[in-house]
Amino acid sequence: MRELVKKQLPMEHHADLDEKVGFIEASIGRMVPVMTAEQRAVDPLLVCVEPYCELPVDAAGFKGTVPPIKHLKPTGNFVGYVERKLFVHNLTHATAAYLGYRKGYSYIYEAIRDDEIRTQVEGAGKESCEALSKKRGLDAGELVAHVEDLIFRYHNTALADQVARVARDPLRKLRKDDRLVGAACLCVEQGVEPKHIAIATAAAILYDAEDDPTVPKVRETLARGGVEAVLREISNIEPDTQPGIMIVNACHELQNKG
Repeated sequence: MRELVKKQLPMEHHADLDEKVGFIEASIGRMVPVMTAEQRAVDPLLVCVEPYCELPVDAAGFKGTVPPIKHLKPTGNFVGYVERKLFVHNLTHATAAYLGYRKGYSYIYEAIRDDEIRTQVEGAGKESCEALSKKRGLDAGELVAHVEDLIFRYHNTALADQVARVARDPLRKLRKDDRLVGAACLCVEQGVEPKHIAIATAAAILYDAEDDPTVPKVRETLARGGVEAVLREISNIEPDTQPGIMIVNACHELQNKG
């Protein structure tokens, strides 16, 4: 970003840019649901958000003193918080959505009230937390507390977060560097067994919502070559690796359950 801005500035301002202007990366974890047609009819500019508003930012990006902004959380371990967002928040959110879809729920608050789904969501989050704590040095207790806070936030009926919104685009969410397979690989790398994450990933592979534009690609790959083809061609992992074997077995388990 700094280099792109610099290209638009006259040369005499480059030194000021380098000396005085910080570019601050942030990890946004606030949930914003899609507004309904009824809400848009009343106010097309309406945006609803949850009360949560902590904002982790990269402390190294500031120039000079960090401004005293409410809820700003400067950290020297910013990559850890970026991965916490992806492999804890996004992971548990997706777990609730894909498993909730299988049971016919429309909203995340419905899914998280299902004891079986909540157990899977909590289990997936704790597996990823253990791996993140080992890899990035984040406090294990704080990570687990973050999972419990997320589960509490998923109960928010006023937010009315839709399962379809959270589950949307499984083609992207099944990539090796994303929330599901990425979290499973992280766990295996750190010696943690991703049992619950494998179940969540299997649910994403089997997701078949007709109005989702990327579902046909996943379904075609699955029909042509099974779960193994999905892992190879979409997730870019081999099915005979530990995470691959666990995901294949989890898919068979879900298919047998119906």
